[in-house]
Amino acid sequence: MKVEYFQDQGLEVFLAKLRAQGWLELFAHTHLGCSIPDLAEFYTNCNVTNAVVTSEVNRKKLKFNAKDLGAILGVSAEDFDVYVREDNTMLGTARLLQLTQTLCQQTRLKALQSVKKGDMTSLHQLLFWFIIKNIIPRGEGRNLADAMDQCFIDLMARGEQINLPAIMIRHISRIANTSREHDLGYGFLLTLVFEHFGISIQKKVGVQMIDEIGSSTLMGCRFKLVGGEQADSKQGPRTPFPLVPGSSSSEPSVDALLLDQSRLKTKLAEVKAALAVVKAALAEEEALNAKRHEAHMSILSVLTAKFSSPPP
Repeated sequence: MKVEYFQDQGLEVFLAKLRAQGWLELFAHTHLGCSIPDLAEFYTNCNVTNAVVTSEVNRKKLKFNAKDLGAILGVSAEDFDVYVREDNTMLGTARLLQLTQTLCQQTRLKALQSVKKGDMTSLHQLLFWFIIKNIIPRGEGRNLADAMDQCFIDLMARGEQINLPAIMIRHISRIANTSREHDLGYGFLLTLVFEHFGISIQKKVGVQMIDEIGSSTLMGCRFKLVGGEQADSKQGPRTPFPLVPGSSSSEPSVDALLLDQSRLKTKLAEVKAALAVVKAALAEEEALNAKRHEAHMSILSVLTAKFSSPPP
């Protein structure tokens, strides 16, 4: 994402929202890449316990909590860290209704509901787009802002600090441990984590796995472009990433990358299903062992009573 592009488009207000969160430098790095095979392996081996992430990539173990992740990414690991997808009561019903009224621009609304992207102001639409691509990334529901989305939009709009590392860890746990299909989120952010832990990246590709904010995005948010059709050219070409040793010299196409990601997601789902079967078998075995132990203890108790009885 080019800072100059948004300045030329008169969208310093959007940059100010990122700057207030301390995220501008992180998301403005056009050289950030993503290694999809390493990302898939991370999620396959991922476990989140007590807000601590453990996994293994390329035979190297990694472990981090929100504070560690904040230090790696160079962002704050403080303040708002509430993550809810099903139970919205933690956010407060009255407050959520106020957010819904504000975002859908209907002050007489009486009930909570998801907000259509098209009902929001242009700035709120752009913040929503940024959130579902980078903060709580997902592949579905991109035109409806649920309670969690609405809360993050409001926090960014007001400049209240969001604890990105803590939210990331909660969302990573959801991606790794649910049976529902999810995009392999946080690609370039996790690639930074892999590099921090000295993991050799298999294939760092030169195509951003987050969508670039360009003219189509801004027009979709009902912004009027400065410079017309030529405006998007100021974004410049995507910076090619250096190839790691052993990688192909030709850069893969977007279609090839999406197909690769789809296959890896399928493989990840298969691994999760296999792990679920193993866990069920282990639970069954543990239950049988418990019953055997109980039977053995019962027999031992009878024998002990028999042999400890005084002779007649």
